Amino acid sequence: MRRIVLPALAFCAAMCENHLYASDAERGAAVLRRENCLRCHSIRANDIPRFGQQGEGGNTATDLSRPIGRRFSPALLASIMWNHAPSMWASMKDQGIERPQLSEQDGDDLFAYFFSIRYFEKPGEAERGKLVFEAKHCAECHSMDQGGPGPGHPVSTWKSLGDPILMVHDMWDHATAMQNALGKHKRGWVNLSGQELTDLSVYLQNLPQLPKAPGEFSLPDPASGEAAFKATCTRCHNGSMSLETRLSNMTLIDVAAAMWNHIPKMKDVPQTSQEDMRRIVAYIWERQYLGPSGNQARGARTFEVKRCAVCHNDPQSGAPKLPGGNAGYTTSTMIHVLWTHGPEMLDKMKQKGLTWPHLSADDVSNIVAYLNSRS
Repeated sequence: MRRIVLPALAFCAAMCENHLYASDAERGAAVLRRENCLRCHSIRANDIPRFGQQGEGGNTATDLSRPIGRRFSPALLASIMWNHAPSMWASMKDQGIERPQLSEQDGDDLFAYFFSIRYFEKPGEAERGKLVFEAKHCAECHSMDQGGPGPGHPVSTWKSLGDPILMVHDMWDHATAMQNALGKHKRGWVNLSGQELTDLSVYLQNLPQLPKAPGEFSLPDPASGEAAFKATCTRCHNGSMSLETRLSNMTLIDVAAAMWNHIPKMKDVPQTSQEDMRRIVAYIWERQYLGPSGNQARGARTFEVKRCAVCHNDPQSGAPKLPGGNAGYTTSTMIHVLWTHGPEMLDKMKQKGLTWPHLSADDVSNIVAYLNSRS
């Protein structure tokens, strides 16, 4: 498990490792510097420095930390790099910059880094958390200490003060009682954003009259949550309600808050253990990280429409025949091939009168699915 201190949530992902891809955001940051990407591109150029972090890099090309698209996925990263590669190669040649050499592991690590600086946790602020506690009328039910007037559990008895995901579990576990209490007060369900949940947690864990809880949360291997998710959630979340089609650039705590906000829409709230809740949140979040799976048939059509087959089905072109029977194509394979063989590919396409193909994120996912179809 990874344990992450709450005040540093905004930047902790730069030190984290994704279990499924074995990708590492810290290594991704090192790739940018190693391959001289920051001679032109910047990172967080317009950010106010926090926790010792500040912008860096050049200013002649795009800030790599800017928001990109509705759903940032490995396929979208490959798409962006693919579409802009010819202009980047020309600019690098003019400046005498050697072309980067990126392995498949480098591609995975770069995505982990870009994802971490966009969609991991935002820092919590106790003052905002206090306003949330007051505005959401939490104190009407929950007093700070035992013996207070509220009917709910006193905050001093909460064992989840330093862990927002665990806090959602405890709230989830008491959903029926909370619904009844809110009904008596003639109040609607209390919705929380991910930022409000983080702020609330930071506020409560820093109250001087309450026992100090370690400000951390644990993230288990996301794959460990698949069984719990299927047992608890797939009865409803399948087909058009599949979460792969409903998530959009959410942090882990955004996912936890969304689960809480979803309770009133459920016919009955399934009970789950604290650890299963943590696993489910990690599993759901990773569905977003990976992005949707590609479609083999659409990939075959894209391969033809984009005229990839002109070279890859021509034995005289020198390009490998695709699909070629080798398993394991990924979006990072395309990044690796792009930077290893891309300029030569571009030259051969010009000789044949072909233009460089523009690929969307869906195109990339579908082509990868097609390339793996004959493995």
